[in-house]
Order: sequence, then structure tokens, then C-alpha cells
Amino acid sequence: MSETGTTDANPSQPRFTVDTARVLAEVAHNRQKDKLKRPYREHVLAVGDALEDFDDDIRIAGYLHDIAEDTPITRQALLDMGVSERAVGIIERVTKRLHDNPDDYQAGIRFIAEDHDAALVKIADNAHNSIPERVRALAEKWPDKPPVTRYDEARPVLYDAVPVEEVRKILARVNPWLLEELDDRLDEADDTDYENLSYDDATAEGAPAGVPAETSESADGRPDGKA
Repeated sequence: MSETGTTDANPSQPRFTVDTARVLAEVAHNRQKDKLKRPYREHVLAVGDALEDFDDDIRIAGYLHDIAEDTPITRQALLDMGVSERAVGIIERVTKRLHDNPDDYQAGIRFIAEDHDAALVKIADNAHNSIPERVRALAEKWPDKPPVTRYDEARPVLYDAVPVEEVRKILARVNPWLLEELDDRLDEADDTDYENLSYDDATAEGAPAGVPAETSESADGRPDGKA
């Protein structure tokens, strides 16, 4: 409160919320169309929605993941709005035109996968672009080389960049059809010889939760905790 009795203006930076990001994404991409001539805002909103289980910076970056790619809005403009440095950094990392070689898609995916947060956003982006109905439509439009081919090749790189349960959370929200593909991939990567697996081998790396791997004995030779 100033000496005149009026309230001083709040000098702090404005708070940019997830809801603000969602509105900005919808407005910024309002007139744009995707490869199938559908409203592009539907895609960016779906990507942001898919990241609901994560923190605000990641969710904001999800809604705004294409804003630096497809609109005139600059890094400084985002910062001036109150978008955090972390969220802006994620947005920039997933922006293809800012990569060293924008035409090398797989190099861009590897670069994105070096950052956990950016990988999450790109997983959500990839998953929405890979919804079966969309895949079929793209394949019909580009029968020789549908754009989804590169999405298939990108997924293993992105999935390896984050814990598998985080991948599951995203897929369950935006493209549950990919969960089966994920499980098949995990099965292929599991080289355990289950046919010859002994009980001791199965418990060597840790017993189930709440069950000790080994039962120690008390001084009188009885297992601890037994009467």
C-alpha cells in the first residue's frame, strides 16, 4: 500500500497457466489445417491433453509445441506472457526448424530424446499423429510413402528416453491402440529364458513387494517372526 492509500501495481511477472496455454494454442492455430485438411488446433489440443499426468511446464509445452514452428510468436513473446524458461526450452527443442539440420527427421528425434521433458511432449505428438483412423487416411493420400512411416521409426528412440510407465500414461490418454505395440516391443526386448527359469533365479533380483527375498533365522534357528 502506498502513502496515498492506493495499491501499488504488482511488479511480478504474470502467471501463465495450463488453461492459458490451451486458449493460446487454440487461437494461434485457429485457421491452420493439417495434412488431411482438418483443423490443426485439434492436434495441438490433443497433445496437451495427453500430458495431463505431468507437471504444468510439460503440459504448457504440449499445448504450445508447434507455436514456434507454425506461428509468428517468438521466444521473447512467450517469456513476456509469463511462460517459464523451462517450458520455452521444451518448445524450442521440439521445434524442427530450430534444429541444426531440420531436414534430417531422425537426427531431430535423437536430439529431442536427449531431454526427458521434450521426449514426453514428442511421444504425445507422435501418438496423436499415429491414431489408426489418421494412419489409414494418410496412407490412402500418400500410398507410396505415407508420412506415418517416420512416426513408426521414431517411437523406439523416444520410448527409450523415458520410463515405460510414463509412456503408458500418455498412450492411454491419446492413443491406446499403441499400448499393444509397446507391450510387443517390451516382450521382444525381454531375453529371459522363462522355460528354464528356476525359483532361485526368479527371486534373485528381488522378491515381490512385501515379501522378503530371504527369510533370516533367529538365534534359536526359527525364522524371524515365527513362534
